[in-house]
Amino acid sequence: MDQVTQQNAALVEEATAASRALEEQAQALTASVAVFTLQRSTSSPRLQAA
Repeated sequence: MDQVTQQNAALVEEATAASRALEEQAQALTASVAVFTLQRSTSSPRLQAA
C-alpha cells in the first residue's frame, strides 16, 4: 500500500509540473498572438464544409 501511495504522489507531482509548463506555454502563445490585429468588417467570409 505504501508503494502505491508513493507512486500516486509521484504522478501527482508530474501532473502538477506538466500543468504549470502548459500554463506557461499558453501565456507565451497568448503574448505571441496578441501582436496580431484583425480588421473589422461588416461581412466576413464563410468557410464551407468539405
